[in-house]
Amino acid sequence: MTDREAMFRGPAEIYDRFIGRYSPRLADAMCEAAQVRPGQRVLDVGCGSGALVAALAEVLGAENVTGVDPSEPFVEATSTRVPGARVLVGSGESLPFADGEFDATLSQLVVNFLADPERGLGQMSRVTRPGGVVAGCVWDYGGEMTMLRTFWDAAAALDPERTAPLMEAHTMRFARPEELGALWRSAGLAEVEVSPIVVEASYDDFEDLWSPFPTGVGPAGAYVASLDPDSQALLHDEYARRLGQPEGPFTLSARAWCAVGRVAD
Repeated sequence: MTDREAMFRGPAEIYDRFIGRYSPRLADAMCEAAQVRPGQRVLDVGCGSGALVAALAEVLGAENVTGVDPSEPFVEATSTRVPGARVLVGSGESLPFADGEFDATLSQLVVNFLADPERGLGQMSRVTRPGGVVAGCVWDYGGEMTMLRTFWDAAAALDPERTAPLMEAHTMRFARPEELGALWRSAGLAEVEVSPIVVEASYDDFEDLWSPFPTGVGPAGAYVASLDPDSQALLHDEYARRLGQPEGPFTLSARAWCAVGRVAD
């Protein structure tokens, strides 16, 4: 298991309290960007805890939606969330489906975590019929993904040498529109367009935001989990300070870049 895979092997409910808060609204926007319509069969690659599968099922009916993810806990969570959908354990780089099996293939916040994203996108194109849509999105880590950008700004202020190699703005590929578009074109997809999606998530208070971090979910959580209690407390306070010391409910905005292309006829 790679380090990145280990970050997402925990219970799905922890992910849902972390990045998963943004997922339902992002999933709705992905469906619209990919022009998902009734009568289609659609695949979600890296389905996670099932937000996009659920959104697709609302449009298509669960029986027309397939999800695949390498994490068994996530596959179980998605199967529970959308009982009629077909959900399998599998790798994005080796999709267990026939050529042209789907009218569209979507991937939400996944391509930057693939060990071989070029191969993964080639697989997504292979299983999509000619003329079908392949769409995916990646957070704008270095820009308007407020939750993660502010977290890493706080961490870097306290621990600059150690955090510099870990910050997602530096380590994550495809977080800029031109790079994401180039990945889509490298798979031979046509009519490629990249556009922003902006969503929000709500929190009861700062502790509601902070509580998933020490569990180790995602790169930011893995960093927090590696700290001793005193260092965690310092980071907790610096993060809160940079967000304006919220004492009650608040919201944070997040921008993702979304690429959409069509499989050549």
